[in-house]
Amino acid sequence: MGADDLDLVLALERELQTPACRQDRGRLEELLAPEFVEIGASGTRWSRAEIIESLLDEDAGTIVVRGISARAIAEDVVLVAWSSEWEGRRALRTSLWRREPSGWRLTHHQGTPTA
Repeated sequence: MGADDLDLVLALERELQTPACRQDRGRLEELLAPEFVEIGASGTRWSRAEIIESLLDEDAGTIVVRGISARAIAEDVVLVAWSSEWEGRRALRTSLWRREPSGWRLTHHQGTPTA
């Protein structure tokens, strides 16, 4: 896996934090793997269907992304780590991306609140 793959995954992670992506059902379905699970900063476990509906109903600005980094953890798997700020709340976040024939898809995301 090369630097281009890591750069692409980082760009996809950033895209997911934008209102344009979060309001586009088709794009969310492209990026989120069928088995996608999120453990939110609230501690709630969300399925793919639940998170898509939640994002489509969301009325918020872009999430601030800081200190984003990516590393390959297997041949076609990338772990992304970053910190976020959104509506005055901060969290440490990790995302697990897997390369599929159709492209990179997010399979797992977790947020942990910070001070």
